[in-house]
Amino acid sequence: MSTSAVPWWRDAVIYQVYIRSFADGNGDGVGDIAGIRSRLPYLKWLGVDAVWINPWYRSPMADHGYDVADYREIDPLFGTLEEAERLIEEAHAHGIRVIPDIVPNHTSDRHAWFRAALAAGPGSPERERYVFRQGRGPDGAEPPNDWVSCFGGPAWTRLPDGEWYLHLFAPEQPDLNWQHPEVRAEFESILRFWFARGVDGFRIDVAHGLIKHPELPDLPPPLEEKGPRRHLDHPHWDRDEVHDIYRSWRRVADEFPGDRSFVAEAWADTPERLAAYVRADGLHTAFNFDFLMSSWDAKDLRAVIDDSLSMLGAVGAPATWVLSNHDVVRHPSRYGRKTARRWTVNEPYRAEGPLDLELGTLRARAAALLMLALPGGAYVYQGEELGLPEVEDLPESVLQDPVWERSGHADRGRDGCRVPIPWSGSSPPYGFSPDGARGEPWLPQPAAWAGRGMAEQRGDEHSMLELYRAALRLRREHPALGDGDLTWLDAPAGVLVFGREPGFVCAVNLSAEGYRLPAHTSLLLASGPVEDGVLAPDHAAWLAV
Repeated sequence: MSTSAVPWWRDAVIYQVYIRSFADGNGDGVGDIAGIRSRLPYLKWLGVDAVWINPWYRSPMADHGYDVADYREIDPLFGTLEEAERLIEEAHAHGIRVIPDIVPNHTSDRHAWFRAALAAGPGSPERERYVFRQGRGPDGAEPPNDWVSCFGGPAWTRLPDGEWYLHLFAPEQPDLNWQHPEVRAEFESILRFWFARGVDGFRIDVAHGLIKHPELPDLPPPLEEKGPRRHLDHPHWDRDEVHDIYRSWRRVADEFPGDRSFVAEAWADTPERLAAYVRADGLHTAFNFDFLMSSWDAKDLRAVIDDSLSMLGAVGAPATWVLSNHDVVRHPSRYGRKTARRWTVNEPYRAEGPLDLELGTLRARAAALLMLALPGGAYVYQGEELGLPEVEDLPESVLQDPVWERSGHADRGRDGCRVPIPWSGSSPPYGFSPDGARGEPWLPQPAAWAGRGMAEQRGDEHSMLELYRAALRLRREHPALGDGDLTWLDAPAGVLVFGREPGFVCAVNLSAEGYRLPAHTSLLLASGPVEDGVLAPDHAAWLAV
């Protein structure tokens, strides 16, 4: 694929494919590589620059692929290595780059290394690749420290031989010891394996979690929420030593032609900490979760935008904006509450109050135009372009996220944002699986999705799909959009207005009153009707000036 003077990743719009739920090519009810290949023409028509594909590696699926048993093999549920290579070639032929997920914090407990560690026993070299420790107390019956799993419960599991092993996620996902040279060498080899097959980069899962404090101390008390945000010196999140790993990874990427790139899933508690991941010798981009976690509030959003652009600009990195992904409640459902509040790093999102989906959809349309007008790159989560809300009423009997069981059924987990997306038709599987499929979709699709598929929205100028397509077309064509700067313009409280050169203005009305748009030569795009030059509440517009 051709490269330009400006690296593609500085302003790319990347479409996230949650492979299990995107398109089912073989009719077993689970999305796969064949399904992705069949939908490449759609992605080209939509106008995205690349696809990020959630883990497709061989896995027992304790955490839907984030427990990897073999990083160089495709899981048979999704296809074969040969099919993955064909997908990469075909995507490139469509002008679409391919970014797989990589999961470096932990492996599956079925990985050859962990099996060898179990067999070798305490004190063995094989166990040094993971985090094994003796327990506390006179008989070692207590965990080595008070760390907790992100999925609920303790972060330690005791083996019959008496040692404990660390798993910041499920017990089937033992954490690797990134102080070990073999671990570092193995992952550099894995990167080269996939770069040699043509992938254009990687999304790094839990990029902030690889390094643990060598003494494994207990957790510190949380910081008080009052006052400015501060960095908490945490024993296993966002430790400074992690950046040495990514400097090495950057050197590996630079061995290959074509602007290969990384994007970090790094949950940092201040913009300064996030910027450290994307310094010139480190990773290329990092998800802007502060933007995702913001409330539907003009002051809050502007502060996040300013802080992000300032801190990332100081290290020469672009911002990477995101509204939803496979781990969070879909944003039409977050915005469809009277209190569309922000939440904080390492805190689960809790919906407050009844859902007003009409309101949430209005705001989601406006948020899309805001995000796609900001300087830098952006990610679109599959189904976001269809306006899909969270499926909040999945029966408990179908929930599969390990969070559900690990939390003692206190947290329903992430299945609600992972339901297979609709493509066409008035009844399940809505074109997700081929006609005559032998398997039901792996999570049930709601009846409310009838008529919300790609086929029904395509050609409807009022649909969410056509709004996204128009925005992506304008973003490619307008010289002001993509990488660069913005200038805030005067606006009343509750309204965000900024200009980008040459000749572009974005206005977003988050207030309760109509806002008269500034003088302009034409209305390029709006999230809803604009009457007499007045932008209604919860609407956004792109203007030529």
